[in-house]
Formats: sequence, structure tokens, C-alpha cells
Amino acid sequence: MGKYVFHIDVNSAFLSWTAAYRVNVLGEKEDIRQIPSIVGGDQEKRHGIVLAKSTPAKKYGIQTGEPIVAAQRKCPGLVIVPPDYGLYVTSSRAFIKILKEYSDNVIQYSIDEAWIVFEGFEKLYGRGQMVKLAHELKDRIRDELGFTVNVGVSTNFLLSKTAGDFSKPDKVHTLFPEEVEEKMWPLPVSDLFFVGRATVETLHRLGIRTIGELAKADEGMISAHLKKHGQTIQGFARGGDLDPAMVFHEANKGYGNSLTAPVDIVTEEYARHLLLSLSETVGARLRADDVMVSVVSVHLTTCEFKRMNKQMQLDSPTNITEEIYEAACLILGKLWDKKTPIRQIGVHTSKVQDGAVRQYSIFDLEKSDKLEKLDRAVDRLREKYGEDAVFRASFLKSNVSHMSGGLNKERRSADSDME
Repeated sequence: MGKYVFHIDVNSAFLSWTAAYRVNVLGEKEDIRQIPSIVGGDQEKRHGIVLAKSTPAKKYGIQTGEPIVAAQRKCPGLVIVPPDYGLYVTSSRAFIKILKEYSDNVIQYSIDEAWIVFEGFEKLYGRGQMVKLAHELKDRIRDELGFTVNVGVSTNFLLSKTAGDFSKPDKVHTLFPEEVEEKMWPLPVSDLFFVGRATVETLHRLGIRTIGELAKADEGMISAHLKKHGQTIQGFARGGDLDPAMVFHEANKGYGNSLTAPVDIVTEEYARHLLLSLSETVGARLRADDVMVSVVSVHLTTCEFKRMNKQMQLDSPTNITEEIYEAACLILGKLWDKKTPIRQIGVHTSKVQDGAVRQYSIFDLEKSDKLEKLDRAVDRLREKYGEDAVFRASFLKSNVSHMSGGLNKERRSADSDME
């Protein structure tokens, strides 16, 4: 039986989620998506980079990843909004929840993108009906959640993802195998999945500038210069699918979560804040299922798509957010050289145990019990008032999140020193 694959990607996720919250929850009249605006770092100390930008901001030549100071010089009236990782997690959950109403085979790739697989639909429904369903899904997310997505429709993961990256925002595009030559081959080779800056430079030196030229290039030449990676991307250029390991990465196999950053992660502070957000979601899931874990791992993907991962055995099983986070930070320090730009970061746990018993000293046990009670109190508040009802003050202390938001106007601040 055949299959259809939808790739759904939130348009300018960080900025869109912030805008939707401000308009739909706070009741603001001005939509930052309609004015020159960015999501960025600490503008009061005049440092930080652009994480996301509105369409009007693009007209001023503002680029994702450039210093905020440079962006302000291009557009003196630029509106700058601080990042809010708690809001992003909340918005992502709402987004994935809708996707799961369409199929039980939803594969979340990062915080703002996922695939839906419709297995065996090829002989039951025509392509026109599936494209119509994609439009319905796109419009529903826009109408119910207040932000837009692109939907790519095809018969494999790679082609659906490529289709989703065609013109934006709020669009549905198809890229079926017979459309590859017309729609994909004219694109610059830099648009191909798994092709980073260094690979682009190598291909350009070989006279290859479009995906079509890569598809038609001599296989021996590509392998000689790019080894196995060259074979992989040439297969992509010809319409081949992703290796299952690229789709079903470890964050999809258990209690884990990952996030693809809008710009390269180049500072330890930024990486740690992302790890904290990820550790919170993992810890909440563990506590909801009343289980503990003995192993924490961190996986990183560089901007050249090199994947790295490392794990550590805990002294005692846990489901406490702070303990998972502390372990993740220790792993990060051993795994990352703090020089190589990181694009995707994830936290994963394993060796799951039901009803595990903690093995701490009497002093550590008292601290752990206190932390677990705090975590469960936070979980109950979020269940009752919304995912964003409580957020960690540490985000505020570091000036990373000045207006942490979500779906509920009642806000409470919590950190690990609360009883």
C-alpha cells in the first residue's frame, strides 16, 4: 500500500507564537507580524542576535543571526521582543495536538515542525483529496491557534519537507516524484536538505550550483570530494527519501524532546536555556506517567548536520526537572567544544523504571523530596490553568524572557528555591 506524507512547519515560529499570544491573549491591537519587528536577545545591554524577523523587517535587509545593534541601524524604529521559551513549548504542544487529530502517526522533528504519515491512503483517496485535506489542516491551525504554517505534500519525507520550504507563509505545496525535475531541480543546491555551507562551497568549486546539476553529476566525482555524505545528498537531489534514522531520531523513541534553533547556537548561555526548556517538558512527562529514569543523554546537530550524542548514568533514578537539567548541562560541557555552531539540541532519557526507589544520603533525599513536591505542584497548576501558568524565574533573572506568555493571563513565577 502507498502512503502520503505531510510536512508541517510553523512560519517564523518564535515571532509568530509571540504575536499570536499578544493579540489573542493580551488583546493587543498591533500585530508585530505586520510591522518591522524581531525576536532577539538583550537589547537593553545592546547585545544579542536576531532569532526571528517579521516580513516587514525583511524589507530593511535584516537577517536572522545578525547582531541586534546592526538590525537597529538598518531600521531605527525596529520593535524588539525578547525570546520566551516557555511560550514556545506551550505553542508547540497545541500545534502537535491538532496534528494528532488527523493521524496516529505524527513524527515531531523539532519544536516547530513535524510529519504526518497517512499509510495506505494512496488507493483510498486521490491526490486532490489529500491536498484538500492539507489546506483544511493549514487553515484550522491558523483559525484556532492564531499562527500560520506551510504544508508540504508528497509520498516521502524528504520531498514533503522540500515542498514545505517553497514560498511562504500560509501555503500548501506538492512535490511528488514526477514533479522533482520541474519544481526542485532549478533550486540552488543550498536549498537541499542536509547541505550546509561547507558542502555548498565544495559543490560550487565543482561547478554545481543547482539541485538538478547535483542530480546529474558524475557519482564518482561527488563521492571523491564528499565521500558518503555526497552519495546521500545526490540521492536526495534525485528524489530519494531520508534515512529512517534522520526522521526517527532518539527524541521520538522515548521520553525526550528536541529543538531546532532559528539561528546557530554559539553561546553556552543560549544552549543552557534551551536545555532547561527541554528538561522541563521531559520531566513533566515522566511525572505524568509516574516513572523515573536512570540515564540522561544530550544530542546535538551541527550546522553541517554532523550529529553528536553522549549520555550519563545517574546515581539514582529521578523524574525531577532540575536533576535532569543538571545532568544535561554536565553532558553538554563534555560533548560540545563551544566553538562549533549547533543547530539542533535535544534531551533524552532512558532506563525507565516504574516505582523506582531513590538512593540518596539523608540530606540529598530531603532536597530531592522538596524538588519533586515543587515539580508536582507546578504540574498541577499547569494542568488546571494552562501550560504557561507557571514559569521559572531563572529565565527572568538572565533577562532571556521578559514577558513569558502562553494561553492563560494568570501568571505565577516559580523557581527551585520555592517550598
